[in-house]
Amino acid sequence: MDSTATDRFGTSRFEASRSRLASLAYRLLGSAADAEDVVQDAFLHWQAADRQRIKVPEAWLAKVVTNLCLDRLRSARARRERTAGAWLPEPLLDGDPMLGPADSFEQRESVSLAVLTLMERLSPLERAVYVLREAFSHSHAEIAEILDITEFASQQHLHRARRRITAARRGGEVDPASARRVVEEFLAAASSGRTERLVALLTDDAIAISDGAGLAEKLLRYDTPQRIAAVVRAGLRPTPAKRRFAGGTPAIHYALVNGASAILFVIGDQVIGAVTFDITGGKIATVRGIAAPTRLVRLAEAWRRHGPDTPLISQW
Repeated sequence: MDSTATDRFGTSRFEASRSRLASLAYRLLGSAADAEDVVQDAFLHWQAADRQRIKVPEAWLAKVVTNLCLDRLRSARARRERTAGAWLPEPLLDGDPMLGPADSFEQRESVSLAVLTLMERLSPLERAVYVLREAFSHSHAEIAEILDITEFASQQHLHRARRRITAARRGGEVDPASARRVVEEFLAAASSGRTERLVALLTDDAIAISDGAGLAEKLLRYDTPQRIAAVVRAGLRPTPAKRRFAGGTPAIHYALVNGASAILFVIGDQVIGAVTFDITGGKIATVRGIAAPTRLVRLAEAWRRHGPDTPLISQW
């Protein structure tokens, strides 16, 4: 086989794994943009490698991507950004191939915004073992090879990761139709100013988190139902100033984002904001407001391909 044909074959082998590698990187980093960068770096490693000596390309590539992600998680810059209180996972519209495998509850849960946030409490190795095992069903022997650790160490990292995530988990899977009804009722109550109804739709230990449209240095956090209801009511009250800031009059659409119910604020075909909801026991446990443009790039691109649907509110 000549060099040109070899390069074409090598590229096609890599492209066959690209979506899976991107999903792995996204779960490890919580950022679609960073995941895309890592996958491109992995491609450069693949191109430079002696591929004749690589017995199992998929395993070799998984190892390269995982270790590139670990390098990023351990970097001084990442630690500064993630400990400064301004980090949130980048949301993805359901159907995005970067969300990866979703056949089991563990796979779906591992890409939820709730678990991506909880994984910030894990060490980089715990995070890697958890993702490789729960989302991609690698054996401990395979994980040990990928991470250059022992099988026993892999088992211990997984045990600690599961314990920490289980302790902080706020609920299991929710019936999609029920979740949508809760969100629609929440939006109706907020739009009409029914603060008492908003409070009733929140769990007693509910929290709300907002990135302040990227204008705040730290995330904005609210942790009582009364305070959350007041903030949501004020935030969802349309004003001329808000419409000028938004660049127009948005429509509000229902969507699924990382497997959870969400509402999207859309002007034309551009998503300018997303609010996601974690629901447990028929009530809302977590509200996340995401409007920083850098966090919405990939979601907005997916929405433009999504096609129109009937908005919950046509003119906000």
